[in-house]
Amino acid sequence: MADVARETWITGIGVVSCLGEGADAHWRRLNECNPVFDATSFAPYIVHPLAPISLDAQIPKKGDQRQMEPWQRYGTYAAGLALDSAGAKGNAELLSRMDMIVAAGGGERDFAVDDAIVTGLLKTENKGRFLNEHLLSDLRPTLFLAQLSNLLAGSISIVHGVIGSSRTFMGEENAGVDAVRIALSRIQAGQSDIALVGGACNGERLDLLVMYEFASYNLKGAFAPVWERAQKGGFILGSMGAFLVLEERKHAEARGAKPLARLSEVASDRTSRKPGDAGKALAKLWQKISGKLKAGAAVISGATGAQPVTAEERGFLAQKPELAVRATGTYLGHALEPQFPMNIALAAVALSHGKLFPPKDSSGMEKPMEGPLRQVVVTSLGHWRGEGLALVEAI
Repeated sequence: MADVARETWITGIGVVSCLGEGADAHWRRLNECNPVFDATSFAPYIVHPLAPISLDAQIPKKGDQRQMEPWQRYGTYAAGLALDSAGAKGNAELLSRMDMIVAAGGGERDFAVDDAIVTGLLKTENKGRFLNEHLLSDLRPTLFLAQLSNLLAGSISIVHGVIGSSRTFMGEENAGVDAVRIALSRIQAGQSDIALVGGACNGERLDLLVMYEFASYNLKGAFAPVWERAQKGGFILGSMGAFLVLEERKHAEARGAKPLARLSEVASDRTSRKPGDAGKALAKLWQKISGKLKAGAAVISGATGAQPVTAEERGFLAQKPELAVRATGTYLGHALEPQFPMNIALAAVALSHGKLFPPKDSSGMEKPMEGPLRQVVVTSLGHWRGEGLALVEAI
């Protein structure tokens, strides 16, 4: 348990997804039990598209918007929401010493250019000359810069003025886990007082769908909640941005910031993923928080729907029937890097309301929860590699 003197509060939340913008919209839509998805635009694949947002509200300069790819806009927008939520927006002194830790994937392809070049290559005899000419003339000068993973952190610095230390992690789901883990560790160790941590993903991308289809990870055909997907399983990519403001308790109290929840523990692992490894890793991580669990605890699962890992998580959680379980992938889809920060944000929102949102599952895995919600265990078992867990508590 961290020293009480370095207790870490979640004082700001910024989230955008297919459910809308902000904590209130997400809480309302989760309670409506009505997943939002698009089964036609990329058929036979399904996606959870980002709800409409007005970029000008958080990224006022059109030039800044043009320089960003969609995933960067989602992340920069969510970061602005988190700073607003924490009462830190525009506070130059506070922002100058605010750490920033971002979980990010790679850049996005320019489909129009790709299509034109590939089509042209089929028609030309001198393919090398054609390729060199079009790579020089067709690619915009900022393309390669825009594909740098750490440019999201740069965009947040430029737009919102967060200019403390900056770190960017890559590595799909566990990038999000370790981003939050490092932010919490720095605060607990006295190396930081306040941090902005999160990530973003654009799931409405042909290149991502193709890449994950090579490994048969995409759910195809009809939509189904995470726990109800067929034995082969699969995930549905989702677009989202999710950022948290984590703050040391005394620092927050000194500036009058109100906590949404307490982040008490974050742990991560990376197994070889032989059969049974994911379940064993979750059991090992669970030992770090099991002694802290009390009445009023529940689980918000980052289960993807991909197999066999989802079955292994389900098998482990089935051994704990006293805990209500919710898989947010049913509502939001799977967004890889920002999934863990998003689920911590949703845990904090639920804790601030003192109750868990209803189940959306007919398999028997998700059950109603009676009584007040006091603790949430957030799980993250990556579709391929990486395992993580967090304990979020009411204040």
